[in-house]
Amino acid sequence: MKNDYTKSQQEMATLFKALGHPARVAIMEHLLKIDACIVGDIVDELPLAQPTVSQHLKELKNAGLIKGSIEGNTICYCVNEKGIEKLSNYFSGFHSKLNKQENKCC
Repeated sequence: MKNDYTKSQQEMATLFKALGHPARVAIMEHLLKIDACIVGDIVDELPLAQPTVSQHLKELKNAGLIKGSIEGNTICYCVNEKGIEKLSNYFSGFHSKLNKQENKCC
């Protein structure tokens, strides 16, 4: 079934799935607001335990929406511009196609 979809479709689904939880959206918004932070800072910001935050960070990182760098014995996370660019390009393409259509069906 996975082979029935293009690489681009699969990639977009992975990005959307990663953003499909409100905690992950909140993490992305927090990282955009403060530029970069460690897990403890995010735990202080959200009503979630540290292991839960770490799991959400793992999902966002695996999808390519955030990246992390090791600083001593902690990991500093920030938004991955390339992941956001993929989302932006995808929705820009949607918007361009909608502008060209007359939306006759609705």
